[in-house]
Amino acid sequence: MSSSSKQITASALPTGLLADIEQAGYFPLLVADVVAAAVGSESITSHLVHAETTIDAETVRRHVTVFVLTDSRLILAHADDHAPTPDSPVQHLGMVATATSETVPLSCVRGVMLGRVVPDPERYVEGSFGREVTLTISWGAVSRVDLLPANCADPNCDADHGYEGTITGDDVTVRVSADADGDDNLQQAQVFSTALSAAIGR
Repeated sequence: MSSSSKQITASALPTGLLADIEQAGYFPLLVADVVAAAVGSESITSHLVHAETTIDAETVRRHVTVFVLTDSRLILAHADDHAPTPDSPVQHLGMVATATSETVPLSCVRGVMLGRVVPDPERYVEGSFGREVTLTISWGAVSRVDLLPANCADPNCDADHGYEGTITGDDVTVRVSADADGDDNLQQAQVFSTALSAAIGR
């Protein structure tokens, strides 16, 4: 658990979402407040809480991202901690937390992609869907460009044909593993993906 481990006692958020924020254990009071402020008075139809730990040469850091689906919006809230910047007025406080929220109208969500990793596919059990999923959601804020030299059908041609490639929407991607995150979180990722896919397909 993080240093902010007080239990959330009151919030407008659904019980299941609050429980998942608590379980993530990363500044749950702050995260719940940020999510509740972004959701406002709308009802939540599905959610996903994804906690992640990153390790660099000197520091172990944790991050949490909360995905919330309402009837009209996709809401993302993200929190992490870091050292204050050199010009920050709170340098004397040590580490600081940054929490942000983003709201995307469902009409702007362009795609939902769910990749699955299935071990030993020859023994696949119907309905099991594997032990790991990667969820990618795109709405046009960020795109990835993959370029390769253009090919020519003539093997003797040495002309420069420029480049060819693809532009792929890649606004947010999260990986959820049953082994690292638990079976319940893996199941919730699939439930959320299905709900979001259905919502943008109306």
